[in-house]
Amino acid sequence: MKAVLLTEANTMPQIAKVDRPLPTAGQVVIDVAACGLNFADLLMTRGQYQERPELPFVMGMEVSGTIASVGAGVENLRPGMRVAAFTGKGGLAEQVCCPANCCVPIPDAMPFTEAAGFLVAYGTSHLALNNRARLQAGESLVVLGAAGGVGLTAVEIGAAMGARVIAVARGPEKLDIARKAGADICLDSEGLDLRAELKTAGGVDVVYDAIGEPLATPALRALRPEGRFLTIGFAGGTVPQFPANILLVKNLTVIGLYWGGYLTFAPQTLTDSLSQLMDWYAQGRLHPHVSHVLPLDQVAEGFELLRSRKSTGKVVIELAG
Repeated sequence: MKAVLLTEANTMPQIAKVDRPLPTAGQVVIDVAACGLNFADLLMTRGQYQERPELPFVMGMEVSGTIASVGAGVENLRPGMRVAAFTGKGGLAEQVCCPANCCVPIPDAMPFTEAAGFLVAYGTSHLALNNRARLQAGESLVVLGAAGGVGLTAVEIGAAMGARVIAVARGPEKLDIARKAGADICLDSEGLDLRAELKTAGGVDVVYDAIGEPLATPALRALRPEGRFLTIGFAGGTVPQFPANILLVKNLTVIGLYWGGYLTFAPQTLTDSLSQLMDWYAQGRLHPHVSHVLPLDQVAEGFELLRSRKSTGKVVIELAG
């Protein structure tokens, strides 16, 4: 079968032929309809992600598709069921094998292209805002990188939770997308004095940061006393180094969130979060934004869209209709 294979770090993955997978006990094989790309995929190509699969490996962290076969002991899934799955790797292929407990049934009305980019982005933002930061209705939330894959879901979920959402992104097109997702205030990051603008807006209670510097420290300094700073990622390329005296004087909390880690130490937390998100989707409260759907032979273009930050929402690779 066709798959996108990474054979060496700091190179672009290539389309290659690999063997079709077979499920063992507790596993399922999925006929992949679509695979969502994530910034973490880019980090994997550079050997910089916290999870470093042994080379060579098939790329692709999250997929949607139809169950093709199940291994022994799998009772809650059956061939023909429509699912989304967090696979960690292997998703950019015609088929992928993964543990059954990594699969989530999806509504019949949910397109595969939306489902393929749903779990990581929405799951990250929901756990970050709901479980880690304990965002409350009426609080002010600033989202850095508000039009990106996870940032846009943070805008949408923050609004759904009743927060006043301040979106920070580059350019009017991205800001318009964030506004449509529920942002109350939109700030263009180009040439922005972020601390001053946030102070003028009354300060903030929670910062959601998927960018890092140069936006992170000004946003931290705009937090109100007892504010919470969520560290989600570093798409800007520079990891923040916060002065501890600022945290002390203002009684601030810096909170890390690695969504995939919950699979090992608190899987039920993930299950409960995704169940809530699927309910919200079915109720029409969530509207996934996919800016690009590309065929498998254009996967390099998909990675470039992420690297150049020219996409909004999700980039999805479609493998089957």
